[in-house]
Amino acid sequence: MFRHIVLFRVHDDVSGAELERTVSALRALGDEIEAVSWNVEVSLDSRKGRVIVEDTAFADAAAFDRFRAHPAHIAIADYMARISDWWVGDYHARDN
Repeated sequence: MFRHIVLFRVHDDVSGAELERTVSALRALGDEIEAVSWNVEVSLDSRKGRVIVEDTAFADAAAFDRFRAHPAHIAIADYMARISDWWVGDYHARDN
């Protein structure tokens, strides 16, 4: 299992309506890719600003690589680069 977690810190000048549209667009991306699980939520903790959490599991690194090259991912990544800063955590999950 390969995990991909992204924290998007949305810029302060982004409206609440645009934030909602962005979350909807990120959720819809999950319907276009081959993820084992795809979760997108706004963080409950807003002390450091508005943060969108994307928590994804892929079957393996090859599936993740296909996701990264997917045109829908590239398009939304370009958009997210304009409205947010982000931190990424990618790792191979251990079998427990």
